[in-house]
Amino acid sequence: MEFLEKIFGTHSERELKQVNPVVDHIESLEPEMEKLSDEQLKAKTTEFKGRLAKGETIDDLMPEAYAVVREAAKRVLGLRAYRVQLICGVVLHQGRVAEMKTGEGKTLVSALPAYLNGLVGEGVHVVTVNDYLAHRDSEEMGQVHRFLGLNVGCILHDMDNDERREAYGCDITYGTNNEFGFDYLRDNMVIYKKEMVQRDLRFAIIDEADSVLIDEARTPLIISGSSGKSTKLYKAADMLAMRMKKGQIIGDQSKLAQIMQEEVQEEGDFVIDEKAKSVTLTAEGVKKVEQFFGLENLADPENMEIQHHMTIALKARNLMHRDQDYVINEGEIVIVDGFTGRLMPGRRYSEGLHQAIEAKESVEVQRESKTLATITFQNYFNKYEKKAGMTGTALTEEEEFRHIYGMDVIAIPTNKPVIRKDHSDVVYQTRAAKFNAVVEEIKTSNEKQQPVLVGTITIDDSEELSKMLKRKGVKHQVLNAKYHEREAEIVAQAGQPGAVTIATNMAGRGTDIKLGEGVIEAGGLKIIGTERHESRRIDNQLRGRAGRQGDPGESRFYISLDDDLMRLFGSDRMKGIVESMGLPEDEPVEHKMLSRAIENAQKKVEGNNFSIRKRLLDFDKVMNDQREVIYSERRKVLEGEDLRDTIMGMIDSIVDSTITMYTGEEKYADNWDFVSLKEHLLSIIPLEEIDITDEEKETITKEELKDRILKEANKLYEEKETEIGAEQMREIERVILLRVIDKKWMDHIDNMDQMRQGIGLQAYGQRDPLVEYQFVGFDMFDEMSEHIKEDTVKGLYHVRVAHQPQRERVAKVTSTNRGDDTTSKRQPKKRVEPKVGRNDPCTCGSGKKYKHCCGRGE
Repeated sequence: MEFLEKIFGTHSERELKQVNPVVDHIESLEPEMEKLSDEQLKAKTTEFKGRLAKGETIDDLMPEAYAVVREAAKRVLGLRAYRVQLICGVVLHQGRVAEMKTGEGKTLVSALPAYLNGLVGEGVHVVTVNDYLAHRDSEEMGQVHRFLGLNVGCILHDMDNDERREAYGCDITYGTNNEFGFDYLRDNMVIYKKEMVQRDLRFAIIDEADSVLIDEARTPLIISGSSGKSTKLYKAADMLAMRMKKGQIIGDQSKLAQIMQEEVQEEGDFVIDEKAKSVTLTAEGVKKVEQFFGLENLADPENMEIQHHMTIALKARNLMHRDQDYVINEGEIVIVDGFTGRLMPGRRYSEGLHQAIEAKESVEVQRESKTLATITFQNYFNKYEKKAGMTGTALTEEEEFRHIYGMDVIAIPTNKPVIRKDHSDVVYQTRAAKFNAVVEEIKTSNEKQQPVLVGTITIDDSEELSKMLKRKGVKHQVLNAKYHEREAEIVAQAGQPGAVTIATNMAGRGTDIKLGEGVIEAGGLKIIGTERHESRRIDNQLRGRAGRQGDPGESRFYISLDDDLMRLFGSDRMKGIVESMGLPEDEPVEHKMLSRAIENAQKKVEGNNFSIRKRLLDFDKVMNDQREVIYSERRKVLEGEDLRDTIMGMIDSIVDSTITMYTGEEKYADNWDFVSLKEHLLSIIPLEEIDITDEEKETITKEELKDRILKEANKLYEEKETEIGAEQMREIERVILLRVIDKKWMDHIDNMDQMRQGIGLQAYGQRDPLVEYQFVGFDMFDEMSEHIKEDTVKGLYHVRVAHQPQRERVAKVTSTNRGDDTTSKRQPKKRVEPKVGRNDPCTCGSGKKYKHCCGRGE
């Protein structure tokens, strides 16, 4: 492959040859644009819109439009887009992922395709990773767009629906991936179209595309409500998990041993697989669980819930680490993004893991949630007609971008050559020796006023390093999930003389590190990595903080054989070679073989993570296809489609399926199960009776029976419509159908989730769990669809009108057997519980403030 690339060039180089003539055209228009007055430049927007109305396309307009934005940015912001930024702008408009190095000006680049596509007036979404960047970019780039006559909105977490609707109505809207995704889900839960906030999903420009589309793609967006289940089992499982002893499998674990069915010997109560991040009970552990909960056999189906709780309790105790995977903030467990080191407020681990961690940390265990709506970022962003992404690092994940999103990756050349020196990794035998070497290196650089940015993987590491530097008297700043509020401020100062900044992973992305006076002479920014991340891309992000725009800089990673990556994925041979050298513990080892082994270990993990994400996507495709059907049908109802024919079709279908169910293949009526048929049908359609005489039983056919029942059912429905009024009946049909769809869909999500948790057992029967999940999921969806029809028809036949004194007639969507007297005089309601304050925790159990949850819009 490398040999062919030397002859024909890389994919990016070949594609850029096609882009260069377009960029030449853009640059050739600069003198013409410079001659225009401000008013003439602004008038270009009206001109472009007029040309679009006459049949030109945005592709036709691109060179002129980009030249206009370039000139407008010069006048408004004092920023002139470099040629490489124009190249990147073209690549984004084409719907690709652009790999553009740190400090090359991605924010200005996004203004080019945002303006061009914003001319259509259907909405462009510029996606960033946090509220701060969304607000900053909308304010800064918004000046250019507003100067040219386009309107710009920004979606922020605390906004109400009216503010969101206004922002989405703009030509260009900035916001975070979470806000865009959650708004999509909420829009598909509303009862009235006017409550929706988003328009159709046309074009998304995703900043930090690798973070949004890959790193966060493993955690789905979930809107949930309290399920009402007790939390006692979590506490009980944690009490037992605390007492259980970690063990291991003894003896030969090779594939040959498994094939020969050699008996596996275990010790302890449970075994951990750190690579797979899973926990398995041993035979001894199973006995302890059975004794603790008083069970005869833990494997019995009725004990699956206890089995699940014990597994996640052990996982919480042994695989989930405080200040690495999560932090405790104001008595709540808050997830730490494993790739960016940022806090993820509002997000919770699924399948009860979050509650298990709460039990472990002795904070309030929140009630298990019931999923109301959910979607993965893969499926959400694939709903856009066109999407583009930009990031400093993407080539290592090109296969995933292509396979999952249908986007290729184009590497954009830097404006100035990169002169940063990337030194070989230094390997130490122990973690302690490694950290001592890192501290000495920081101290040496600090003494000559060279700024240092130190990247750690965990919060614990950052704080341990901080203590060591304090003992040495080295002033420094710590940036991790605990101090994320000062993120931009700390990172912006990291290039000043003598600055030492310790950052967990890539916290601070989106903020440039500019070098202070005298730093270039001192060697530029020095990057020190205290550990290799499981993804090469994250390491490249850290390195990319130095050497922006031709600045000098250097980088080096310090590694120990105790690091997780080396311990789990490095080869035993490598460890043996290092130990055989007989070097002192504090003496470093540099060898090409070590560098190759480290890279191979990272490739293993990357491949493993890609497989996990792909497998998740394969499973989620089943739910996504079903979600598409439900949301599509829901949207038709919201759009105000007349549902009368749909309802009559449901009645026909229910009658037909009921007759088929209770007559079967029997031709003669004497053998039909009339008792069950009447019992089932009359529970849905309240007909007076379904009578068939003995004489009729000898001659009546299934079709004749169906026609007779349908005639009575249709007559009854028409009487109900006459009683309520046709116009009001159409509205009631709409509301009842939407409520039934939502209720059944929520139950279906839960049922599918439970089925998926147990489907892995199919592998023991030589069946592919995914195939089984698809088959069972299809049957469950059909069953849900039938229940939607039945409950909707039942609700409509039982709806009644309540006449209220001195008020206009109101239709009450209630069942006649509820026993509530809606015609009686209403009494003033007395508050039984104290009023919930706007800043109090929401009563639904979401963990959010009332004003940000159920109290929105009040």
